[in-house]
Amino acid sequence: MKIKKDDEVVVIAGKDKGATGKVIKALPREQRVVVEGVNLIKKHKRANPASGQQGEVVTKEAPIHVSNVAIVEDGKPTRVGYRFDEDGTKVRISRRTGKDI
Repeated sequence: MKIKKDDEVVVIAGKDKGATGKVIKALPREQRVVVEGVNLIKKHKRANPASGQQGEVVTKEAPIHVSNVAIVEDGKPTRVGYRFDEDGTKVRISRRTGKDI
């Protein structure tokens, strides 16, 4: 998976198309990412009178498939590639400009 935690991404498909945000969590096994402020859902929490906790409705981000997001570079979506430096380390690069990400 080419998108990592703390990357700035834009949604390119789905109900939140055009929204940008930072990746909060990457789930590579499921090929999904959680993006800040994107794919918001409402979750109902049950009250627990024994501990004095009231019931509430919580709004939180749900995972979105990694194919529906792209990394943002200069405000435009870009694809990610890889190359190896002289010392042999693998580096992510932008396919749009060729710069390191």
